[in-house]
Amino acid sequence: MPDYSYVDQPYLLQMLFYPRADFTRPPEYAWDLFAETEDGNRIASRFYSGGTKWPWILYFHGNGEVASDYDGLAPLYLARQINLVVVDYRGYGASSGKPSFTHLVQDAHLLYKTVKNELDRRGCSGGLYIMGRSLGSISALELAFHYGDGLQGLIIESGFASISRLIYQLGLMGPTAELDKIEGECLEMIAQIKLPALVIHGRVDTLVPWREGELVYNTLGSVDKKMLVIPGAGHNDIIIRDIPKYFGAIEDLVSGENPTLP
Repeated sequence: MPDYSYVDQPYLLQMLFYPRADFTRPPEYAWDLFAETEDGNRIASRFYSGGTKWPWILYFHGNGEVASDYDGLAPLYLARQINLVVVDYRGYGASSGKPSFTHLVQDAHLLYKTVKNELDRRGCSGGLYIMGRSLGSISALELAFHYGDGLQGLIIESGFASISRLIYQLGLMGPTAELDKIEGECLEMIAQIKLPALVIHGRVDTLVPWREGELVYNTLGSVDKKMLVIPGAGHNDIIIRDIPKYFGAIEDLVSGENPTLP
C-alpha cells in the first residue's frame, strides 16, 4: 500500500475525519462484531442479514457517517436479496482509537479477514463484494487490489483515486512530491484491479466532482466495468435522487448482468 504517514498530519486529520461515537443497538435482523487490532483497539462492524445464500457487500462508509446510520438503508439492500455489512473506522461508532489514514488502510485488511471468517463461520455462501463511499473508497480500492481472488466485485460511490486528489480539491495543501507519490502509487494499484466494477457518482457533486469518479473508472483494469452518473445528484443525496437506477445498477453487478448504463 502507499505510505500514508505524510498525510497523517494533525491538520489534515482534523479536516478530513469527523469521528462520532455511537452505541445504538442493532435492529433484530442485524448483529455487531468487533475486530481487535494489534495495538489493542476494537473496530466495530454491523451485519445486516436476510439469508445465508444471498451475496454480501462489505461497505466502507463516508467520513461523517457511522455504521448504525445504515440501519434505515439496509432494508433496501435486503429487499433485493443483498446482505450488507458496514464497518466503522477508529473513533467512529462503537470503535475505539483515533483515525488516521495509515490505520484506515491497515485496519481494512483486518476487517476484511474478520468479515470473511464470520461469514464462513455462519455458512454464508453468496459471495462477497467490496463497496466504498467517499472516504471509504480508499479502503475499498486497497482491498480490491490485494484480495481480488476472494471477491466477486467492486463498487465505488462518490469516490476518488487517491487522498492526494481530495486534498488538492479541498485546497488543504498545494502540490508536493509526497502527495504526488501517493497519487501515482494509487493509480498504479487501481490499474491492476481486474474485478467486475461499478462506479457511481452524482453529476453535481461539488465536494468530490464526478470527474474524480470518472478517473477511477478509466484507470480500473477491469474488463467488466460500468459507470453510473446520476443527474442532479450531489455528494450526499445520490441514493434518493434515483433509487431505482442506483439499486438497479448494484443489482446488475451482483447478478452478473451487464446492461448498458446511460
